Amino acid sequence: MITPIDLTAERWPILDAALDAEWLVTNGLGGYASATVSGANTRRYHGLLVAALKPPVGRTVLLSKLEEELEVGGESYLLSTNEYHDGAVYPIGWPLLRAVRFRGTIPTFVFNAGGAVVEKTVWMARERNTTYVRYLVRKAPGPATLRLRPLVTHRDYHHLTQGSRDWRFAVRRDATGACEVRAYPEAATLRLWTRPSAEFHEGPDWYWRFLYRRERERGLDCMEDLYTPGVFRATLKSGESLTVIASAEPPGNVDMNTARAREAEQARQEGLLRQSDRAIAGDAFAARLALAADQFLVARPQAGQEGRTVIAGYHWFGDWGRDTLVALPGLCLATGRRSEARAILRTFARYADQGLLPNRFPDSGEPPEYATVDAALWYFVALDTCLRATHDDDLLRELFPTLEAVIAEYGRGTRYGIGVDAADGLLRAGAAGMALTWMDARVGGWVVTPRWGKAVEINALWYNALASMAEWSGKLGRDIRAYLGPAATARESFNKRFWYGPGGYLYDVVDGEEGDDPSLRPNQLFAISLPHAALEQRRWAPTLDAVRSKLLTPVGLRTLAQGHPRYAGRYGGDQHSRDAAYHQGTVWPWLLGAYTDALLRVEGEQGRVEARKALEGMQTHLWEAGLGTLSEIFEGDSPHAPRGCIAQAWSVAEVLRAWLRTAGG
Repeated sequence: MITPIDLTAERWPILDAALDAEWLVTNGLGGYASATVSGANTRRYHGLLVAALKPPVGRTVLLSKLEEELEVGGESYLLSTNEYHDGAVYPIGWPLLRAVRFRGTIPTFVFNAGGAVVEKTVWMARERNTTYVRYLVRKAPGPATLRLRPLVTHRDYHHLTQGSRDWRFAVRRDATGACEVRAYPEAATLRLWTRPSAEFHEGPDWYWRFLYRRERERGLDCMEDLYTPGVFRATLKSGESLTVIASAEPPGNVDMNTARAREAEQARQEGLLRQSDRAIAGDAFAARLALAADQFLVARPQAGQEGRTVIAGYHWFGDWGRDTLVALPGLCLATGRRSEARAILRTFARYADQGLLPNRFPDSGEPPEYATVDAALWYFVALDTCLRATHDDDLLRELFPTLEAVIAEYGRGTRYGIGVDAADGLLRAGAAGMALTWMDARVGGWVVTPRWGKAVEINALWYNALASMAEWSGKLGRDIRAYLGPAATARESFNKRFWYGPGGYLYDVVDGEEGDDPSLRPNQLFAISLPHAALEQRRWAPTLDAVRSKLLTPVGLRTLAQGHPRYAGRYGGDQHSRDAAYHQGTVWPWLLGAYTDALLRVEGEQGRVEARKALEGMQTHLWEAGLGTLSEIFEGDSPHAPRGCIAQAWSVAEVLRAWLRTAGG
């Protein structure tokens, strides 16, 4: 049984606080519903139905929100909250919010108005573009009349709608009783159902110039117009409820039994915890992370075949190869979802091209982008973790040709300057205008952190891939010599070239455009933490000490040491300002996974205790920004404010994996 979490209104004593706290529910297709606890939308990405029309992409905002009014005892109470272009806030319903309760990832908002207690619960159907919003009158001094006004649109979730008095959406009732809303003839149809006794009064109109404050902070377009087709009205007694079903699905794909639909989603989430690692069952933090992990695992149908992938982050990321493979162990293997781990590995193998795996799949369905040096190398790490958990030699045999192709293509050289330097066996990468490592911020033609040449974690991953291939070749009865020699050469060269003696740690890049780069960054941890460590053991401790002393914060690791001329301790402003800081000191919690692995390898039990302490800041953060999940990044300077996506796959995955590794003792 999932233990509910109750958050009282004291957490949000002022409107700004209620606008900072966001909730998220997902549908396993890439679609979602999300807003702030105040009810106001602060992002272009917020909405009650953001449908993935071409799963897991094609995300389209159809139902932005419901304006809510409760009439009880002859008085009307506006439960909604909106912020407008001129700073006006109307209605101001958030003070009526008394609590937010989470059962699993399903939020319930508890309002108290005029002696009536109304509970609003939001969930989505699994692998359906369908959202349910239930209003339950828990108690009332008499009959309560609820009026709900849908505010709708039809747009790509990266864009905003500008209304026009000449633009009228088509509205009609279909044979199932749904209110059908279509923005224009080619648009997807939004269907809205309520119970038959609810009245619908047409009243088409535009609501003008909503302000989305998070977009304004990011230096982006921040105002939107929304359309209303009319108002639903129902009178309810204590114990009665009204559910609005919003869907982009054909009517036959929508479960009209709302109680059954809610119970099915609750049961599914409870089942996820039952199948997880046994250590999760008795650990409230781990259980919450396991439920958060579920939100990133989605379908990627391909040519009639079932496929699986990972949404890198909500709200604006799609599925990225690197993020998927880094996150796979925590999202799938720590949570007992082994079949999904296999499916993800098979899905990405189908997209292998010239030894590369996709960096990302564009939102609008164009061909994948391959501009990454490390996605294919992280594939070896993800597969290694999967094989250790499943002992599935058949999977290894199936995927081995893909692995062979990666090593062969990297060996002779492939796109973007990716190839092995015959002089030392190390892997180089770099091409004008490209950012090929995970530090991939670009602004126009400016590559913020180019790292062209031989990057430290890329070569740690390269050695790990070669050593893994030697191990797996032996397991499959193949000749291991093709990999043992290159692995030995790469490791010897790694230890000669990357040690930065004056600092007692590793260069971040060698043979770069400006020579060898001694910037102190966390990337060197992977030379210790990966299954096959590239760094010789005598240098583990000083390297770890350098990272710990200069980069560790309560919420993750800085990407650059304070004191470096390019260090940026604050993250904000327009895209140029944000990207300039993205990997120049900004803190990333996903790096806590590698930090934990390194601590355990170097310091044993003492490292376990220290790693657990380093992870504890994530417990506090769990209910701070994206409620019940973990943010993408934090500012480098104290107090380390959360920034970026409110829910990031590899943040959740690596913190969960590390948390489980440090349990007990």
